[in-house]
Amino acid sequence: MKSRKGFTLIELMVVVLIVGILAAVAIPILRGRIDAAKWSEGKAMLGTIATAIRAYHADKGPDGTPPTAIVGTGNTALGFLATDLNGTYFLNGCFAITTAVVMDPLSFTITCTAASGTGAHPTYPATVTLNELGAWGP
Repeated sequence: MKSRKGFTLIELMVVVLIVGILAAVAIPILRGRIDAAKWSEGKAMLGTIATAIRAYHADKGPDGTPPTAIVGTGNTALGFLATDLNGTYFLNGCFAITTAVVMDPLSFTITCTAASGTGAHPTYPATVTLNELGAWGP
């Protein structure tokens, strides 16, 4: 009798089942990591804006007029150009000073909002905030 070499149908079905289960578990986990990686760009830009607010405060002093705009070159703007905050996943319109900057003592909250609609933008969370203490918020 000749011996046959190969896999049986049952063995192949078990392998396909195991691969399917692993894929079903891994895809949601990877999706969350992809959004976290995209948010790293937004967080880096928030840190840059926070540094600019601190530099503005150091220049104007505690009695100075607080900044009211991120983009622009007026007396109360931080001096960013319209394209300075454009990245792969976020544009300058995604960033805003959400609480008025208080100069004495320095206090602020800036927000980054993910662009809505389809595309390469992160989907979760919808916004990220950063305050003067360096605390991140959802």
